[in-house]
Amino acid sequence: MSEEPEKLAEGTLISHLLELRDRLLRALMAVGLAFLPCVYYSNDLFSFLAQPLLAKLPQGSNLIATGVMSPFTTPFKLSFFAALMMAMPYVIYQLWAFVAPGLYRHERRFAVPLLISSILLFYVGIGFAYYFVFPVMFEFFAHTTPKGVAMMTDINNYLDFVLTMFFCFGVAFEVPVAVVLLVLMGIVSVEKLKRSRGYVLIGIFILAALLTPPDAVSQCSLAIPMYLLYEGGILMARLMSRSRSAAAPADVSDG
Repeated sequence: MSEEPEKLAEGTLISHLLELRDRLLRALMAVGLAFLPCVYYSNDLFSFLAQPLLAKLPQGSNLIATGVMSPFTTPFKLSFFAALMMAMPYVIYQLWAFVAPGLYRHERRFAVPLLISSILLFYVGIGFAYYFVFPVMFEFFAHTTPKGVAMMTDINNYLDFVLTMFFCFGVAFEVPVAVVLLVLMGIVSVEKLKRSRGYVLIGIFILAALLTPPDAVSQCSLAIPMYLLYEGGILMARLMSRSRSAAAPADVSDG
């Protein structure tokens, strides 16, 4: 029995703008609510963030604050980014709820797992950088410090460095999602991705050299997981392509 063709939700430009405004306000409120406990425990958050470096510094060494307001502004800035990360799933949900009515059923079927995977992979990338990369990286830096030089890092510079690394690793761990999207959109085939492994590996190491500090430990810490995720993306793309091909006849019959 054939069903009626699927119809997309329609509305006026004003109604879309009003809905977008409401969802953006909800997202901002979520960030604001998450910011309150973060700013209250801002010093504790910074102490947690600084632990990988402090553990590798020589005995008696500490981070320093070279700016007059740095002891306040640096933890405050960290609180904002921590709140943004905490509220990010809800923020992305609001954006998804705004876009979803304009998508077909089969598009939503594949978009939801990709959206959830992208959020989880971004968090996994941050956790990988904090728990696995930072200890190795900071130990390398501490042991290569010239004799007679005290390694005393400014807290604001440290925060900027850590946030940059978090962003780099979070984006790098989105490789499987990017690979799947490229295949599902028909831009590239799974077979071509397999044939391009050598070029991709070289490109990944070049990208890792640009994003990480100029040492082999940091570069390999980013490049190796990226390549493994690339292989995982090829596997995911193959499976989702088969699922999409199997679902295509059902979508045709629905139309």
